[in-house]
Amino acid sequence: MRVGDMVRRKYGGWNAAKTKHKHGIVLGLTEKKCWRTHELGQKISWDAIEPEPHAEILINEYVLSIPTADLEVVHETS
Repeated sequence: MRVGDMVRRKYGGWNAAKTKHKHGIVLGLTEKKCWRTHELGQKISWDAIEPEPHAEILINEYVLSIPTADLEVVHETS
């Protein structure tokens, strides 16, 4: 995944209603921590996890930071 690629979300997330069945453009890539409650439970311990790659994507008028593991590339930039 690179800046300029067209992506879509593979599945849900807290803001899934805004992004369902929509494509977005990757504006930037970064790393940040993401607590996955369904895997790690409700008690958050930031020291227990490492940062993971995220993409800043533009969907409609929203700029969202979504883990790259939750996205699929629809069209790659040349």
